[in-house]
Amino acid sequence: MPDSGQPGLADLVWPAPLFGYQVQGIERLCESTSLLLADEMGLGKTIQVIGAYRVLRVRGTASSLLLVAPASLILQWRRQFRHWAPELRLSTVLGQANDRIRAWKAEADVYLVSYESLRSDIWHKAAWSPGVRQFDVLVADEAQRLKNRTSDVHAAACRVHRQRCWALTGTPLENRLDDLLAILDFVVPGRFDPRHKAAGLRRLLDEVQLRRRRHAVLPDLPPKHFSRALLELGSAQRAAYERARTDGLVRLTALGRELRITHVLELILRLKQICNFLPEPGAGSSKLDHLASRLDAAAEQGEKSLVFTQFADERFGAERLGRELAGHRPLIYSGSVPAGQRERITDEFASNEDRPVLILSLKAGGSGLNLTCASHVFHFDRWWNPATGLQAEDRAYRLGQVRDVHVLAYTMADTIEERIEEILQDKRALFDDVIDGVDTSALGRLDIDALLGVVRD
Repeated sequence: MPDSGQPGLADLVWPAPLFGYQVQGIERLCESTSLLLADEMGLGKTIQVIGAYRVLRVRGTASSLLLVAPASLILQWRRQFRHWAPELRLSTVLGQANDRIRAWKAEADVYLVSYESLRSDIWHKAAWSPGVRQFDVLVADEAQRLKNRTSDVHAAACRVHRQRCWALTGTPLENRLDDLLAILDFVVPGRFDPRHKAAGLRRLLDEVQLRRRRHAVLPDLPPKHFSRALLELGSAQRAAYERARTDGLVRLTALGRELRITHVLELILRLKQICNFLPEPGAGSSKLDHLASRLDAAAEQGEKSLVFTQFADERFGAERLGRELAGHRPLIYSGSVPAGQRERITDEFASNEDRPVLILSLKAGGSGLNLTCASHVFHFDRWWNPATGLQAEDRAYRLGQVRDVHVLAYTMADTIEERIEEILQDKRALFDDVIDGVDTSALGRLDIDALLGVVRD
């Protein structure tokens, strides 16, 4: 950091060298009372936050930090704080109400809490409450959780009294411009003027967003190769798919004026499930056959694989995949796995050569994890938001990866999945336009009414 007469990075001991862009990020955080750190996934936003807080502490300008994150990432944050800042006292706010109260009352430099626990505890009037006390720094990790301005989670986060506010996300835009504006409303409340949407958003993002692309700051990171497997449904799957599609369209038509988007989404979900599997045990699956052969090839080369699915259940999702791929001895990481066991699963996957496959549900394992031991990523199915898929594959494609990363997305021909693929391509372009160029004229492509034509095509 520039010599300003104040203590800085050089006055602290670090367990590993910092990259130049990370030093710049720490500088920017230290200078900013409000910042949206929107670096691409895998560039070490966690390290930058911990580093900046350490610098502020040694300068005497900050002594308390509240970090809010998805529940699945709290223990990972604790591990990173212990590694990068062992001198800090940590209090992890987990468990039942009485356990959380004790954690809030503990003398600590850093408090780690999930969005859900913060929402529950923010309304207490006692001195220990996060809604009463003052924090020098408030950090919201995976800040896309704040995309809904009318949610209790957004209200709870905004209620915290803080001197500095940092939001972290690699995917600040999800499905609507309002998602991004809601995050900005948390970081810099009241600063966006809706009367000047395009120009105002551009100026505000220039001021409060720090976004670096992986290829710009880590030119030596190995390449990522993306491909798509366009497969045909087997005869039994095709018959079941067409029957479900026809019956579903009849029901949608019968609803008349009572038709709602949720009804269409229910049918889409059912069709997507059939593209994965038929519910009957032992029924054929074109995707499964192709995936099994790819996993065999990767394992023969001594390489590990991640398999992502939006479903977690035993009929169409992660549990079914685990059973069907039992010969690969896969590990499963889903919402049904207790928080205390998740770290053991990822450690086992990283350290045990006899466990070459990790199957993850998108919701539980699509963000926050560092899985650079894997060099193959398979999207068994995909959802509407392209940022979700990119975020998932970046579990492997991130700082510390030394191999080329091969990403394969499955699409079943002449099905709802092929329609979704077309929408994903449009939305990927929109994501680049808005986040990196703030071209608000492109936002019309997000109209969910297009869903009504997707099933009928």
